[in-house]
Amino acid sequence: MFQGASSLSLDGKGRLSVPTRHRDVLSASAAGQLTITKHPHGCLMLFPRPEWEKFRERIAALPMSAQWWKRIFLGNAMDAEIDGTGRVLISPELREAAGISKEAVLLGMGNFFELWDKTTYDAQEAQAMQGVMPDVLKDFSF
Repeated sequence: MFQGASSLSLDGKGRLSVPTRHRDVLSASAAGQLTITKHPHGCLMLFPRPEWEKFRERIAALPMSAQWWKRIFLGNAMDAEIDGTGRVLISPELREAAGISKEAVLLGMGNFFELWDKTTYDAQEAQAMQGVMPDVLKDFSF
């Protein structure tokens, strides 16, 4: 179960250094194999390969009416591997799609990660915090 936020910087080649607290789990559970694809909210999703395979099956089973979403998730998916120094290359196409150039935020979202451009994430989070709380959370006890 991945959780927590990490502020990170991509290097000049578009590589992201995976935080140590996640690296060991990813090595053990996925042999350092990841799949990265677009998220409809403008960020990227990074899946350990076994979790990606489950997600991919669910997406592939969607009806023809969801064909564009299949294209978005499956057609943009790229396999990646954590290298010997704990970095993963984010492809130029995916970096461009999420507007990530240098500063990024990696969020643990349970069985996958979201990777955001830092400025975009900060603005979206501030907007969400100022908005109305969704009904589903109104009766939630903190």
